[in-house]
Amino acid sequence: MIRDAAADFLDGVSDSAAVRACIEAEDGVDHDAWRRIAGELGWCAVGIDEAHGGMGMGALTEALLFEQAGRHLLCAPLFATLALGANLLRTVADDGARGRWLPGVAEGRVGLSAPLPATADWTDAAENLEARSDDAGWHLRGDVARVPDAAAVDTLLLFARLPGDDGIGLFAVPSAAEGVTVRTRAGWDATRRFAEVALRDVAAERVDDAGRLRSELPRATALARLAIAAETLGAAQQCLDLTTAYVAERKQFGRAVGSFQAVKHRCAEMMVAIEALRSGVHGAARLAETGTDTAALAAECAALRARADTTGFFCAQEAIQLHGGVGFTWEYDPHLYFKRMQAAHHWLGTPEALRAEVAAHLFRAEAA
Repeated sequence: MIRDAAADFLDGVSDSAAVRACIEAEDGVDHDAWRRIAGELGWCAVGIDEAHGGMGMGALTEALLFEQAGRHLLCAPLFATLALGANLLRTVADDGARGRWLPGVAEGRVGLSAPLPATADWTDAAENLEARSDDAGWHLRGDVARVPDAAAVDTLLLFARLPGDDGIGLFAVPSAAEGVTVRTRAGWDATRRFAEVALRDVAAERVDDAGRLRSELPRATALARLAIAAETLGAAQQCLDLTTAYVAERKQFGRAVGSFQAVKHRCAEMMVAIEALRSGVHGAARLAETGTDTAALAAECAALRARADTTGFFCAQEAIQLHGGVGFTWEYDPHLYFKRMQAAHHWLGTPEALRAEVAAHLFRAEAA
């Protein structure tokens, strides 16, 4: 029911014309749709526990929303706020920070974002950002790359190196604070804008619990990968639906293209791959809800992200080819999905790095 309601809403506000309008907009965001999603519809409250003002409906329900967001290439900071920002707060923040920030997210008053590095190690995002403390509190100085929708949210959660050998910490910074510069960069996927953030002695609030940061950051990474896979599932499903609709109308030699056996086989292969990915997303989401140990969840979600990458690329490529090779044709939507797949290929680890991570987990389990 939640998935159908989300699909109906996004059919009306995030169709092809709306997405293309956002691509042309300066910040690339549909602000009206985002206000309704965060406020009126309460999507930001779905995965947040009831103690912090949320609905506590779990990872599977949240994955259903990400699936529909990916299917419609939603141009709003839903992924940045929930899959990155709220996810980090729930897993590695201290109790005080959770109590201060999560209710605002659940009510739709606070939009969040955080870095989305290309490597499998989220802490790489702290490489060029230093934190220092004095009597006035914490201050940040340096640069952060690859922050999605940074120009569209009011708060950034940033990893920074701590003084001495104390590792890293997680800090909350208002995106409009003095000393913060957000530079949006043109990317391959125009439906999700990334930015570079420069900070010059910016006052910041430290929000992590040092113990949780060490032990639970892999869980936060796993949940973000689950969200990426759910978005990819929706995008792949849309590639199939666009294709079956096209080949049912397009005629050649007096027959609909879709009546040829070879075309039917290719569409069937897309469907099989999508259903396998759907089973993986639902299985990983259920695993996350059971509170299984972090290592097992991390391996499951790493494997899922790798499968999502393969499925997404396959379906987007098949959609382009079965539309008659329209990869460079602006008027058809398959190229938008293909570009999303190419961009997502580099989020929190490439498929090659993910498979190596899964293999290492299996070898450790066998040796134990």
